Amino acid sequence: MIDVLVAGGGPAGLATAIHAAAAGMEAVVVEPRPGPVDKACGEGLMPTGTAALRELGVEPEGRPLRGIRYLDGRRQAQADFRGGHGLGVRRTVLHAALSRRAAELGVRIVPGRVSEVRQSADGVEAAGFAARWLVAADGLHSPVRALLGLELPDRGPRRYGLRQHYPIAPWTDFVEVHWAADGEAYVTPVGEDLVGVAVLTSRRGAFPERLAAFPSLVERLGGSAATRVRGAGPLRQRVRSRVAGRVLLVGDAAGYVDALTGEGISLALQSARILVGCLRAGTPQAYEPAWTRLSRRHRLLTGALLSARRHPVTARLIVPAAYRVPALFGAAVRALQ
Repeated sequence: MIDVLVAGGGPAGLATAIHAAAAGMEAVVVEPRPGPVDKACGEGLMPTGTAALRELGVEPEGRPLRGIRYLDGRRQAQADFRGGHGLGVRRTVLHAALSRRAAELGVRIVPGRVSEVRQSADGVEAAGFAARWLVAADGLHSPVRALLGLELPDRGPRRYGLRQHYPIAPWTDFVEVHWAADGEAYVTPVGEDLVGVAVLTSRRGAFPERLAAFPSLVERLGGSAATRVRGAGPLRQRVRSRVAGRVLLVGDAAGYVDALTGEGISLALQSARILVGCLRAGTPQAYEPAWTRLSRRHRLLTGALLSARRHPVTARLIVPAAYRVPALFGAAVRALQ
């Protein structure tokens, strides 16, 4: 019987396996897609995320990020990170670096998927393996979470994300968040001659149509893109619990508010460390309150910003407020980093 079986080989799953292996546990990752895996992602890590990667022994190539900048076509507000830099890194580059580190520590990554889970008092059987613990790191629409009945309904407005890259030298070392009436466009430097553009919106439609809401950005980007469009959504995922017997949820599978504040990967990496710490201590039930404490500030601030975004009057005030009260904007950015 292995110690930890991980369903899903994205950043959350690989980070969990790396922490487990570094602690002397046998870890196996089950992932249906060949690597390196790409997906719709803003590709910006907060300073806590870069620190979490260093703790894992992973330092992927990317572009250092100085802070966050908000723009609405008339005004802009920006705030530096405090105590370290963030990192703009292609999702495929990050995945490859995590995979290499996992292999160095003896983690097995096998093709397959978890489509059935059987639990007992002593272990879990899934994907042909018997393990002491199963960690569901299988994404926003986690099949394992659904199998265990851990999903909660959400009747709020649905938001979606679309991402594409452009072959242009980054013009800033900030993540730029461009605001329009019905969405935001995130511009993240990820290479010497490459920027990623992710559009978040509640309106369905093709990427060029959604990007057209940001004419100044369209003009700066020029014409042809470097990659195809990738999408994700609905973004908000409500979860009943992150622990169900010997199954624990991590990353997007553990619940998601919105990509509005760009903390998904950073939170996933930190959650993986906490999860493995709970398993090592023999207190898996401690993971739920630990996850709640870790994510509380993110959930509250993201939820508040999302609520303001949903109402036309308050939505128009977000960037002007950040411009007029820079100390408050800076405090919010540092609280999220």
